[in-house]
Amino acid sequence: MVTTTPLEAELLELAGSVADPELPVITLHELGVLRAVHLRGAGAVEVELTPTYTGCPAVEVMSVDIERVLREHGIREVTVRTVLTPAWSTDDITDEGRRKLREFGIAPPRMRHTDGPVPVELGPMRTLTAQPEAAEPVHCPHCGSADTELLSRFSSTACKALRRCLSCREPFDHFKEL
Repeated sequence: MVTTTPLEAELLELAGSVADPELPVITLHELGVLRAVHLRGAGAVEVELTPTYTGCPAVEVMSVDIERVLREHGIREVTVRTVLTPAWSTDDITDEGRRKLREFGIAPPRMRHTDGPVPVELGPMRTLTAQPEAAEPVHCPHCGSADTELLSRFSSTACKALRRCLSCREPFDHFKEL
């Protein structure tokens, strides 16, 4: 078991307060990508960061922002290390992060609550709520309706899909489950 010092916990909180560059409404802590901060001597720390997917272009900006925040709080040497195990999952997004996404107009990812590989299901693009075997519907963040349809599997970023509500007719992003 790894113990965290009070200073490491404080620095983890500071680094976790950095806004995600692609979703500035949530922090790195709320997104669940910040794994740990380790002291590596006087004035030196190593930060562990797990990207939402391998090759995520936002990791560089996240790293620079983490370094800036920690240096502003007296840490001279900051190393941000990308950690791929355990892999990030949308289940790592905090409840607060999900709430903020919804309020920002992005449907948060549905909880998977599964261990092991992510199942891939191919089928009709429209959410079918009447079928008992259908996955939990994606709810519109504007009106709450479950009657939504997929317009595009990709939106402004690779981790989001573009959907439309068939009740209020508003388009919205859906943070895809991973």
